Amino acid sequence: MTNTALLERRNRLFGKGSSLFYEQPIQLVRGEGVFVYDESGRRYVDLFNNVPCVGHCHPHFVKTVSSQLKTLNVHSRYLHQSILDYADRLISTHHDSIESVIFSCTGTEANEIALQMARLATGGRGIICTDATYHGNSAEVSKLTGAKSNQGDVRSIRFPETYRTDTEDPLNHHLRELQLVIESFREDGTPFAGMLVCPILANEGLPNIPKGYMAEAAKIVHQAGGVFMADEVQAGLCRTGMWWGYQTMGVVPDIVTMGKPLGGGIPLAATAASTEITETFRRHTRYFNTCASSPVQAAAGNAVLDIIEQDDLRENVTTVGHFLHERFLQIQQKHKTIGDVRGHGLFRGLEFVTDLKSKTPDKQAAVRVVNALKERGYLTGNAGAYDNVLKIRPPLVFSKNDAEEFFGALEQTLEDLDA
Repeated sequence: MTNTALLERRNRLFGKGSSLFYEQPIQLVRGEGVFVYDESGRRYVDLFNNVPCVGHCHPHFVKTVSSQLKTLNVHSRYLHQSILDYADRLISTHHDSIESVIFSCTGTEANEIALQMARLATGGRGIICTDATYHGNSAEVSKLTGAKSNQGDVRSIRFPETYRTDTEDPLNHHLRELQLVIESFREDGTPFAGMLVCPILANEGLPNIPKGYMAEAAKIVHQAGGVFMADEVQAGLCRTGMWWGYQTMGVVPDIVTMGKPLGGGIPLAATAASTEITETFRRHTRYFNTCASSPVQAAAGNAVLDIIEQDDLRENVTTVGHFLHERFLQIQQKHKTIGDVRGHGLFRGLEFVTDLKSKTPDKQAAVRVVNALKERGYLTGNAGAYDNVLKIRPPLVFSKNDAEEFFGALEQTLEDLDA
């Protein structure tokens, strides 16, 4: 079936407007390592998909999950040792204050649980997020997308960055804004519950954050009686070169949420916190999830951790990530459309601007680059507060050789853009 026919069928079955990548969508039928293949057999390098974080169809992952599927998969409300083994392993990668975990199936669910935890632990309602964030699409979590700064139970602050700033002291400028929003809750008589943020500000476009901001923000949140929540759906599981983005940013959260990469393609997410916070949540809710804490989830989660540890992927992320960053800086010097280079580990961003002085975001350039790279066989995306950041997030097995090939395609694409 042609892509045009598939798109027409999709629109009929899913409704027009369901989200798809690229101006000319592609049909993927197979994957292996960092590569995916379309229906014609054409190979693409996947530089975007963080679901199969240890690579597409890794043999150990496939074998482990298949074996469990052939053995048992049941409702979550039975005893099963493997899910407890997995919980222990996952918790051990976190700070000592993270002691227990609640499993779910999506990042949205994990963040929904985190918001409930925060409100039950503090007795408050007010939640702070950034003005360019995305934490999920449920009725409650979606309130964080596009939240206003001065009204409602959910309020936003300008995301902290050093690239676009009118002050010589961006750290204290952004911290003062946080304090003001917390104060606005007090003035309205809305008890404050906490702050939810991606530690590396992935959806905001991976901006360079003022050094020390996250740790200082957590202190301010705690002083106001709230809890600090880290959304690790994109930042976590070695994406930055450390187990979790909050470790990279030097902050200790009270609650951590995790999602897609945990299960390597099997729906698996988690919300982790201290025993006290978790048990408070348990006492006040009847939460359970039919398909979470299952034997198949445990098999998938354990397989992903096996591969990360056995293949030393944290070291690979650090080494190749540094290599990417240095080359991107060199490329930036040759192309006036690239205003900023940012990111951590194997999560990198190039910000496109109309000119270097005004730093005016250039979404059109980013979109053109994304689609041109796709035509050259490289799958990326654009993101950020202005949708003008080229988002580069390959599987953790991405190598220097893979990077070298990508640089050639990127240089050709940028030369065409500059022409």
